[in-house]
Amino acid sequence: MASDSHPHRRLALTLAVCASIIVLGALSYLYFTYLSKPVKADLVAVINIEGPILSSQDAKRYLEAISHAMSNDSIKAVVVKIDSPGGAAHLVEQVYLDLMELRDVKPVIALTDMALSGGYYIAVASDYIYAEPASFIGGVGVIGIVPPVLIPSERCLESGAYKATGFSELRFPFSLMRALDNFLQAIKRNRAERLKINLTELKRGEIYLGCEAVELGLVDEIGSLQRAVMKAAEEAHLTRYAVISLNTAPQASPEAQGDREAVDWRSLSAGLLNQYQPPPSLWYIYLPPRAAFDEHPILYSTAVELGSLKGGGGPIIVVDVSHENRISLWELDLLIAELVKRNATVIFASSWEELKGKLNEASGLIIASPTKAYTAEECRAVEDFVSRGGALLLFFDPAYEYVNVQELTRPINTIASRFGLYYAKGYLYNDKEYYGFYRNIYITSFANTTITSNLTSLVFFTATYIHSVNKGAAWTSNDTYSSLANKMGSYAVIAVVEDGEGIVVALGDQTFLKEPYCYVEDNYKLLLNIASLMLKAKNP
Repeated sequence: MASDSHPHRRLALTLAVCASIIVLGALSYLYFTYLSKPVKADLVAVINIEGPILSSQDAKRYLEAISHAMSNDSIKAVVVKIDSPGGAAHLVEQVYLDLMELRDVKPVIALTDMALSGGYYIAVASDYIYAEPASFIGGVGVIGIVPPVLIPSERCLESGAYKATGFSELRFPFSLMRALDNFLQAIKRNRAERLKINLTELKRGEIYLGCEAVELGLVDEIGSLQRAVMKAAEEAHLTRYAVISLNTAPQASPEAQGDREAVDWRSLSAGLLNQYQPPPSLWYIYLPPRAAFDEHPILYSTAVELGSLKGGGGPIIVVDVSHENRISLWELDLLIAELVKRNATVIFASSWEELKGKLNEASGLIIASPTKAYTAEECRAVEDFVSRGGALLLFFDPAYEYVNVQELTRPINTIASRFGLYYAKGYLYNDKEYYGFYRNIYITSFANTTITSNLTSLVFFTATYIHSVNKGAAWTSNDTYSSLANKMGSYAVIAVVEDGEGIVVALGDQTFLKEPYCYVEDNYKLLLNIASLMLKAKNP
């Protein structure tokens, strides 16, 4: 029996060896056919948006990265890391809209190092927003650079009144506010019930720290890049994934990018923006406060002999330009026209000696936006002029173009204070009711005075108010704010003082005098009242 079982054992062993060979062969086939091929990993992509978006080339880098993320099936989620103050309105909107398209097919998470103005506009296109505790978030708003006034040429012809400028100067603020509304609606649509700040507050353009932005619902959570990546992976239901940067996505060639170097946001200014996009232009951008307006041109030359505009021998009106006054024929053109056609003579006095000599025969004196203070002797001469029956008209406009930034209201107040009046610093604004733009305020409350006769509604364009005791003649509504006081109230923008036989009228705006602003509401009626007052004043 033992000898008979031996062949069976050999057979069993042979069969086992053959089976092992077959199994090993099958496993080898599977390995080399399938398992040895590289596994295609799931990816979370990071897109870095850095610096201002000033040119189409800036935007193109981000648009190409977004397109790459959308078309690559291995990329399952995207983190957008934002360190930007925004940029040109149309370029910011391009990036925002493309991210919205990407979000429809893949999770998009934002991490905001700095997301100001257009930078935040881009951030709200994401599903979820992280910030660092001290990140700068917000600055919601629009900066618009108005179109220039067209001085027409007979060699270069345009086919319509706005073909060369693009916008009406008066209507441009309305376009700016429509762009702001687009911004606000994007925030409202994407943040929805998470938003804990109302849009009226938000459109003031305030900047918040990351920790504050979480409380206001502008961002969702404090977190790092690693946390943002993990959140993106969770939203895409990934357990194993790799992280890649799309900074190396195809970009335009150096030749196509032009000669401009990358711009640091701290060096931004209105002048630099004009180099990238000449006015008129709209920007979802944050400009550093000192740089924002430093390169605006000053429109008025000072101490220039402007001569006189003679009427028919009637009253003489003197305009002071001896104190480096920011006033020109552009502002006074229509007022002068109304005076001259009533036979008045308007004289621009470029030296104090000339002005002092003319006061003896003048019935009216206009002092507008001086940038050089009046001496005690000069103030006494003006006081004497008014007490003898003269009419003194004071204008001050707080807009950058009209002030000496170092002196602000001091020069005008050296005169105004002699009559119990004092111009406030800052400007007035209204978030609820305005003419096209939050700084264009309505005035609808009037005292019964000659200067306010027959007025029901005025619009002043970047105005300040006037401190006085019982001398106010026109006021804003109760929900108007002072930019410096940050306090809501009704502010006097016109004041009237009767001094002896003379009269002093102080106004907190200068822009309303010129075209086309003088045709809004009852502004032209006010201009006519001013002309009438100057003509009726007694000749000292």
